[in-house]
Amino acid sequence: MNRLADETSPYLLQHADNPVQWYPWGPEALERARREDKPILLSIGYSACHWCHVMAHESFEDPATAALMNDLFVNVKVDREERPDLDAVYMEAVVAMTGSGGWPMTVFLTPEGEPFIGGTYFPPEPRHGIPSFPEVLRQVSDLYRERRGDIVRQARALTEAVQSSAEAQPSHDPLTESLLREAASGHRKQFDPRWGGFGHAPKFPPASSLEFLLRFHLRTGDADALAMVRATLDGMVLGGMYDLLGGGFHRYSVDERWLVPHFEKMLYDNALLVPAYLHGWLVTGEGRYRRVVEETVEYMLRELRLPEGGFASAQDADTDGVEGLTFTWTEEEGVPAELLQPFEHGRSIIRGDVPDDLRKRLFEERERRPKPARDDKAIGSWNGLALAALAEAGRRLDREDWIDAAVALGEFLLGPLSGSDGRLFRTYRAGEAKNTGFLEDYADVANGLYELHVATGDLRWLREANRLARLAVELFGDEERGGFFLTPAGGEVLVARPKPLDDHPTPSGNSMLAYVLLRLARIYGDDELERRAVSVFRLARPLIERAPTAFGHLLCALDLWFSPPRELAIVGDPHSEVARAALAPFDPNAIVAFGPADDVPLLAGKRLVDGMPAVYVCERFACRAPVTEPAAL
Repeated sequence: MNRLADETSPYLLQHADNPVQWYPWGPEALERARREDKPILLSIGYSACHWCHVMAHESFEDPATAALMNDLFVNVKVDREERPDLDAVYMEAVVAMTGSGGWPMTVFLTPEGEPFIGGTYFPPEPRHGIPSFPEVLRQVSDLYRERRGDIVRQARALTEAVQSSAEAQPSHDPLTESLLREAASGHRKQFDPRWGGFGHAPKFPPASSLEFLLRFHLRTGDADALAMVRATLDGMVLGGMYDLLGGGFHRYSVDERWLVPHFEKMLYDNALLVPAYLHGWLVTGEGRYRRVVEETVEYMLRELRLPEGGFASAQDADTDGVEGLTFTWTEEEGVPAELLQPFEHGRSIIRGDVPDDLRKRLFEERERRPKPARDDKAIGSWNGLALAALAEAGRRLDREDWIDAAVALGEFLLGPLSGSDGRLFRTYRAGEAKNTGFLEDYADVANGLYELHVATGDLRWLREANRLARLAVELFGDEERGGFFLTPAGGEVLVARPKPLDDHPTPSGNSMLAYVLLRLARIYGDDELERRAVSVFRLARPLIERAPTAFGHLLCALDLWFSPPRELAIVGDPHSEVARAALAPFDPNAIVAFGPADDVPLLAGKRLVDGMPAVYVCERFACRAPVTEPAAL
């Protein structure tokens, strides 16, 4: 056992028996590196990562390689899901050094934590022009001892580059609706007209970009935008990346056809794709999109829900050390040949139209197989995304059981995942909440709580969303340049304080918080909240022009900002016919609040009408006469 044995992260515990003398990130490791004048070998990954397992088996479990690591370095292992701040800082450095990034990430640091050499996966022997991991270890150690001045200069230059990205100045160019048109055009240039999606293999599910294109279609009537959405929604559910038997999406497709996935299933992908397909159904009426919503939510509840009400992070890519073993088939197992597409090891992926009776039989058979390991730590941000998905899908599809699950999740986020001071933790596992909440945790949880308010009519959730969003402004806001830092003021000081703006692949904390602040600004009549949101747009403006597909959720927030204000103040039972009629149309930019509540400006003074539930349709707090009958809407 090494120093990871007392950690709660399943990923770190996977490495607790390695012969490598791993440290968790912290002052003990940094102090030892300074005391012994040794470089730090920082390895970052996550529990469901296939290539993380491969490198662990090949190198970290090998006694000879471990002895070399222990002799030459202070070795630190980090779960990127627990510490997105460390991942963001050092990933940016690796991308600057190599032009690309990924996991496992391997970075060599000075004892002060400054990066000087890095990469991702290294094989145990030279392969395809990549040096062996033992070679890399020896070469880096030699460089550190023999060319210290060069190493220090390289580390300083890299650190300054990472720091400068968080110090970008806001753009003073006008923010106009032309940004949306140009972004839609940018998506069109990268669109794959045959299989859907953007770019080439590997293909990741572009949930936020699809949401933006749906909004753009509603705003402009642009038929191409809707066609891109439909082609992508259709392509992703053909089978392979989408689990035709058990529902839910695997992480991504290694090919352009959405066929061969990396088999891990992540909570965040499914939480983002549920609303994407839900909104696709609402706009197009395609029943198959609704079925995907139902199957994916049922997957989340069946496989990822925790006894405390939260949701686990992921299911592994491997079963018993074999990638995709649970999810692949042979003809001998009773699957018609026409439904099988070759994978590896003589096994195949199911793709095509599977009849319901066959689907049921194969799923029951698969349930008897060993299942991939589950990372059962709950992450605040991802649970916030799941909360928004459950609440809206439950409301739209009249699933009270889903709304009940959403309420339990809201209680979990404000209970076990919150401290006595009302601040959020990042993770919860085995009865222990730990790590400070980051920007994305506050933004995603606040958004989820707002959606829970709309689904239930309970003012508690709106008030908590407002509290957390304002606390996020206080903890993460950059008064000088605008936008929001990933880490809170007064938190651990790293070599840089990142301020991520792009989707990665979840919505960035900046884009989600901007979106939440705009919604709350229209409910509370607070211009300062809107100003804070707009500061994010000014920082991101030049980046959106260069790479619009990396800013899908920020474009959704911009679409909200450019839309004419439309507020629905609803007083009374959220299940009333008039309330349901008011919420039935898909208007992603409508702002909703349920009352009565005089402490919420949009709701102030609004009451039942002759004892009946009423809907007040407002624009910038100027409201029409209240409506009590659905037909009057």
